[in-house]
Amino acid sequence: MAERSAAAARRPATSAATLLSIGQVLAKLSPEFPDLTPSKLRFLEERQLISPSRTESGYRKFSPTDVDRLRFVLTMQRDHYLPLKVIRGYLDELDAGRSPQLPMGGSVPAPSMLATERRYSRDELIREAGATATLLADAVSASLIAPAETYGDDALQVLRAMVELQRSGIEPRHLRGFRAAAERELGLIESALIPVSRRNDRSSRARAAELALEIAGQLEIVRSSLIRSALGRLQS
Repeated sequence: MAERSAAAARRPATSAATLLSIGQVLAKLSPEFPDLTPSKLRFLEERQLISPSRTESGYRKFSPTDVDRLRFVLTMQRDHYLPLKVIRGYLDELDAGRSPQLPMGGSVPAPSMLATERRYSRDELIREAGATATLLADAVSASLIAPAETYGDDALQVLRAMVELQRSGIEPRHLRGFRAAAERELGLIESALIPVSRRNDRSSRARAAELALEIAGQLEIVRSSLIRSALGRLQS
């Protein structure tokens, strides 16, 4: 409770007109994070990653800074599979005026500097990636990119990678096994979540979502290590 009060005390003064309810926060962030729910928001508050203010009636109210901080936490979970305790440690260091680093290396912009993810039309995606329409179609056919009306930064990164891989003679059809491997990993994660998922309450669902990201992050570490070891054998 003392830590939460300290965090609230560091929040800059905000007029009541700019404060948002839980519903308004969900409406603002759901396009970027479709899995965000009221229980997830409450779970992140329990973990002291966000500290919304309260009305006299006890309703949570979120400032623009709270929303930026929340977007940062969700982005670090989704894009880098970081456990919440790691993200909280980073934010605590940031709040203390230091310049911490996260495990993936390099400095990370402060929460207030994170922009909303850009969406790209098909033609914009191709142009930004320096790709061709054929390469995008092949990537979609190989299930490396999901077909959509608009695409996010993940799709852009994948298509840019495919442009570089194509220069080395690696085509999307060569990577069809990646989707099957991803599905197998998903099966492992779902199996590991069974004990938590059986408790069908809000807190358990939020915990299951966090645990899924943590497991995915650990699987990524194992996969990267195996690839580095294989490359080492090629070079020796």
